[in-house]
Amino acid sequence: MRAAERLGYYASIFPLAEVGATYYFPPTEETAGLWVTRTPPGFTLSIRAYSLFTGHPTRPDSLWPEVAERIPLEHREKHRIYLSHLPSQAVDEAWELFRTALMPLHSAGKLGTVTFQFPHWFRPSPASRAHLAELRGRLPDYDLAVEFRHISWLEESERDATFDLLEDEGLAFVCVDEAQHGDGCIPPVVAATADVAVVRLWGRSTAEWDPAVDMSPAERFAYRYGTEELAGWVPAVRQLAETARETHVLLANCWKDDAVTNGQELAGLLGTGLMA
Repeated sequence: MRAAERLGYYASIFPLAEVGATYYFPPTEETAGLWVTRTPPGFTLSIRAYSLFTGHPTRPDSLWPEVAERIPLEHREKHRIYLSHLPSQAVDEAWELFRTALMPLHSAGKLGTVTFQFPHWFRPSPASRAHLAELRGRLPDYDLAVEFRHISWLEESERDATFDLLEDEGLAFVCVDEAQHGDGCIPPVVAATADVAVVRLWGRSTAEWDPAVDMSPAERFAYRYGTEELAGWVPAVRQLAETARETHVLLANCWKDDAVTNGQELAGLLGTGLMA
């Protein structure tokens, strides 16, 4: 099934879906415009922020040409680029190109959150807090969400400061369900720090965390939630819905039809209607 057909299928069932490809390659205005025309009224697309903006290594060939040409000579032969490799003018241009590309979705009322999924090495520090505080100024028109991948942000000594910062900047804390495999993983903390509350269910397979396991990235998220596991999130989702303007629940266990099946089941447990 082609991408356009998958989008049409999701939009025929659910009121919300997430675009993960934008983490690897930033979207264009033309692509965002197609997402608008290929989905029904009332449908929402959440967008994963481009890897360049979350501190992940980024493929140079994924950069906009006008940004790539500004890479300093000492970094041009590198296989991966970081935001810190770019001069300030190129950084500004990259942010503006990303913001502009999403405007068709926003103008059509179909843009959900832009979700910044930070790597496990992004931990509390003056520099990381400054980066979080910068997001709102870079994308002032959009609902933004932040997903942490290391527990240090939620430890007792940091949790209040983390939530205060997110609330002050209007950034939604992403409530995560993931395998509790050891030190550093994110526990299922439930909190609403912005007008939109976000829950992402990754699945609970420990294979994702074991580099010795030889499997594709998609296979690492092969996990189908049981009914009792999904039911455990129902009180939390209802709690979030009482305090936030909107509550978005996203299934990231994107192996075969696991996410679709679990999404339909969770909607039934919540008593919410789907698109179809």
